Amino acid sequence: MPRTEELEQLLSDLESDRIERKESIGDRERIRQAICAFANDLPGHRAPGYVFVGANDEGEPVGLPITDELLRTLSDMRSDGNILPVPHINVQKHVLFGVAVAVVEVHPSDMPPVRLRGQVWIRVGPRRAIATIQEERTLTERQIAGARTFDRRPCPGATMEDLLIEPFRSEYLPRVVEARVVAENRRAIEEQLASLRFFDLARQEPTYAGILIFGRDPLDFLPGAYVQFVRFDGETLADPVQDEKPISGNLLTQLLQIDNLLPLQIRAARSLAGPLRHEDVPDYPLVAVREIAFNALMHRTYEATNAPVRINWFSDRVEILSPGGLYGQVTPQNYDRVSDYRNPVVAEAMKALGYVERFGTGITRAKKALQENGSPPAEFTFEATHILVLIRRRV
Repeated sequence: MPRTEELEQLLSDLESDRIERKESIGDRERIRQAICAFANDLPGHRAPGYVFVGANDEGEPVGLPITDELLRTLSDMRSDGNILPVPHINVQKHVLFGVAVAVVEVHPSDMPPVRLRGQVWIRVGPRRAIATIQEERTLTERQIAGARTFDRRPCPGATMEDLLIEPFRSEYLPRVVEARVVAENRRAIEEQLASLRFFDLARQEPTYAGILIFGRDPLDFLPGAYVQFVRFDGETLADPVQDEKPISGNLLTQLLQIDNLLPLQIRAARSLAGPLRHEDVPDYPLVAVREIAFNALMHRTYEATNAPVRINWFSDRVEILSPGGLYGQVTPQNYDRVSDYRNPVVAEAMKALGYVERFGTGITRAKKALQENGSPPAEFTFEATHILVLIRRRV
C-alpha cells in the first residue's frame, strides 16, 4: 500500500482511471464492479487500482466512520465467490487530509478475464463498463509470461472431441454467465470455453482444467485424476476390505459420486438427549468429511504424478490423502487461515457448481463440525509429496 502522501495524491487526481471513490459502503455492487474492473486492468497499467470508501467525487473525505465491521465487509468481497477468479486485494484504514478513509487496493489479475457474477467489468477512462466481445477477447488472450498455473495450460494432444460440451452448456455456463449475455454474444463454443479458461485458442487445445472438469475420459491424459475409496474391516491396511470403489470420470462425475457415497458410510448411535428424548449422533460429521475430501480434490497436484486422492475408511478413523504438498503462501502454521490455489480454475468451477461455499473456509467449517459433533480434532500431516488428514471416529 502506498504512503499517505501518495494516497492523497491519487485521491485528488480526478482524471485517473485507477481511482474509484465512494461516499459510503451502501452500494456494494458498484464497489464489486470497481474491484472487478481494476483486476482486469484492460488499460495495461500493471499497477494497482484503488477504491476509496468515505470520499466524494471531488476527492474529498466525507467523514464516514471507518469501523472494523466496514473493513471486514470490504475484505470479504475478495472471497465471497461473486468475483472470479479471486482477486488480490488489500483493505486498510488510512487518514487522508486529516480524515479516516477505507482504501481497497486491487492488483491486476494474472488470469483475466475476471468476472462479477459472469460479467466482465473494465475501466474506460474514469468510468466502469461491461467489456465488449473484443475487449473480453483481449483479456482472454493476455498472458503474463510464466504465470499460467497447471490447470490453465493447454493439454497436449487433446481436442474438442475430448470434451463433453453439453454439460458445459447446460450445467456450468448458466451458473457463471447470465443467459442474456450468452445469447447476445453469439460466440463459438471454443471462444466460450476459452473465456472461462477451459480452452486455449492459440493452440486450439483444451486446457487441463477443461479436460479435468468436462473431459470424456481425463485418465487418457492424467492417469492419477481419480479417487480411490476403500473401506476396511479393521484398523490397518492389512485388514479385510469391506468395500472398494474407484471414483473416476471428470470432476462433474467425481464430485457427484463422492456426494452420494459419503453419507452411506456414516453410522449413527442413539444417545440420551433428555429424560424422554433420544438423538442420533453420527460417528463422523458428514460436513467435515465432505469438506476435507473436496479440499483434497481442489488442492491436489496433477502434475508429475499418477497418484489418486485416497480415502481409506477404517473402523476407528478416516484417512484422506491428497497428492502434492502445501502450495504458495500456505504453511503448516497458517493452513487454516491462509488460502492459495494450485488449481485456481478447478477451484472456480467447484465454487460455481456449489461444491464450495466460500473460498478459504473449508478447513474452518470442518473443524467446527467436528467440535459440534463431539469428535476429536482432525490431524494434519504435511509432507513435500502429499497431505494426509486423519479424522477419528467419535466414541
